[in-house]
Amino acid sequence: MAMLPYTVAFLLISFLQTVKIADSQSFIGINYGQVADNLPPPSATAKLLQSTSIQKVRIYGSDPAIIKALANTGIGIVIGTANGDIPGLASDPGFAKSWISTNVLPFYPASNIILVTVGNEVLTSNDQNLKNKLLPAMQNVQKALKDASLEGKIKVSTVHAMEVLGQSEPPSSGSFDPSYGDLMKGLLEFNSANGSPFAINPYPYFAYTSDTRPETLAFCLFQPNAGRMDGSTKINYMNMFDAQVDAVYSALNSMGFKNVEIVVAETGWPYKGDDNEVGASIENAKAYNGNLIAHLRSMVGTPLMPGKSVDTYLFALYDEDLKPGPGSERSFGLFKPDLTMVYDAGLSKSNQVGTKSMCISLVFRVFYS
Repeated sequence: MAMLPYTVAFLLISFLQTVKIADSQSFIGINYGQVADNLPPPSATAKLLQSTSIQKVRIYGSDPAIIKALANTGIGIVIGTANGDIPGLASDPGFAKSWISTNVLPFYPASNIILVTVGNEVLTSNDQNLKNKLLPAMQNVQKALKDASLEGKIKVSTVHAMEVLGQSEPPSSGSFDPSYGDLMKGLLEFNSANGSPFAINPYPYFAYTSDTRPETLAFCLFQPNAGRMDGSTKINYMNMFDAQVDAVYSALNSMGFKNVEIVVAETGWPYKGDDNEVGASIENAKAYNGNLIAHLRSMVGTPLMPGKSVDTYLFALYDEDLKPGPGSERSFGLFKPDLTMVYDAGLSKSNQVGTKSMCISLVFRVFYS
């Protein structure tokens, strides 16, 4: 019995170390879109972000006001080049150098820029010229960073839509659309050689809109369900997010690039939509984002990548009221322009503290009751 306190102490220390590791894993990010005319000032947004557990922010450009506002916050910043810049970046190394000189060097390292994304969902666009120029553009941006002695400190990648996969079900059969062929291989070789992530946009919401059965909704929202069996691996998947991410992993593995890190550049759920948009509701949005955040914090990982959480950027920080398309496109925001929550997804720092306290209390109750 004398050994019991020592056992308890060892287990508690191990638990606290696990909590510390989870804290240090800045795997929760958010997308900060600007297609709106009612957004709060970047300085106010920076303070908002510091009140949350969000550790990374992705912007769809390189707005200097936002980059400056995030200086000295420690928040990782993902900036991006426009798709329209790709031909110039590909053909002119000088333009790539100028882009880095304008959008990175004046701000780094006070502003913690961690990744430059060259274009967004280029491979699934209809512009063959952009597709062909994407890799050369990334290479020139990479060289510009190297010339500025920032190689390895700031990564370079691009962001893909889930449609780059030709096969995604079951997850173990995940593979890229063969029509991308050498283009995809070249991009993956770049990612592998430079230690940069493969960034992709999985949206269980859109999977649900094509199959609106109640069991599909539960599967997408991380709610109790029977799961979906992968016949090859005999893994019973309990949520769509894990299934989609593992399909991407399988696709990378099938091409010999299983060690390339996966980053979820966008994922989210709209809290409202047009009358014909099934599933777009506050209840479902809160369930998806809240359960996803809890899943990431658990550090359980996915069945094919256990024990770690994939860096995930939620979509989105605010609504973008000027976006075209159905109502759902303007209703993904987690915060309102007045900085209050649209709904509580569990992003406040108090949520983390509460979870830790509950777990520590549980440890003591188990061993001292």
